[in-house]
Amino acid sequence: MAYSQARDFMFCSFCGSMLSLVSPKYAECPLCKFKPSAKGILGREIGYTITAEDIRRDLGISHVSEGMKTKESAALIKQTCKKCGHPELEYTTRQMRSADEGQTVFLVCPNCKFKDTEN
Repeated sequence: MAYSQARDFMFCSFCGSMLSLVSPKYAECPLCKFKPSAKGILGREIGYTITAEDIRRDLGISHVSEGMKTKESAALIKQTCKKCGHPELEYTTRQMRSADEGQTVFLVCPNCKFKDTEN
């Protein structure tokens, strides 16, 4: 199949809706029922690339390390650091799995910056 740089061949020239290929001879617009010839559509394909950053941006998800940089979002808990023995850790929580499961707790030592998680 040939890759097409002009991506407007899949859309109705009258109303702009996406065309449906209903037979090898013609396509049909589901909105205005315009039926152009399928000659311009057959054998062409549209390709695009999406990155993980695009998905995070669209869903409003940020990296955990970015969220841990702000002091306002982290609270202190009296728990000893596994690495340096500091008596308090900063923590934040985030719902990483489905809603019926518990939150994940992200712990960061303010002294040595050691990171740990609890599910």
